[in-house]
Amino acid sequence: MKKAIIAFLAVVLAAGPALADVRLWSYDAADRVTRALTQGITLQVRRGLFGAVSVEKLYATTSRGSAEVRWGGPYEAIDVLPAGSRERDVYEVVNEGEGRGLVRALCPSADAAWLVMGRVRAGRPLTIHAVGRWADGRYRHCVELKYAFRGDWTAPDGRSPAID
Repeated sequence: MKKAIIAFLAVVLAAGPALADVRLWSYDAADRVTRALTQGITLQVRRGLFGAVSVEKLYATTSRGSAEVRWGGPYEAIDVLPAGSRERDVYEVVNEGEGRGLVRALCPSADAAWLVMGRVRAGRPLTIHAVGRWADGRYRHCVELKYAFRGDWTAPDGRSPAID
């Protein structure tokens, strides 16, 4: 019995990367503030074996622009959210290339920015909080963005999608 369990776990762990897929989930701005900053976004997400979703990249839907994001960030990013906010997944905006522009757009004059999201799920609305860290070391809530789910697609052959 023990050998059967070990064999099963080995097969599941080996199949994990093969079953994970990269998808693009598109969102439209759902309120006036969000429309003023972005008309919409597309998230490149990776779904794992058991359905866990992690965001890898954010694309501006209506213009050329993208930013890489990495999961994880300081607890202070959650501490400064408005009262009643339920979002807890923190993603660091990589401050290189077009990521710098995103940091400046969401949190003007901040040195770094994080996106705090709720659980990202296909077909569901999404709320994103932008939180910045300034030169004095203080974290501040910059803006709350609300999006309505628009669509889902994947690249052929399970490769990472190419977006121009």
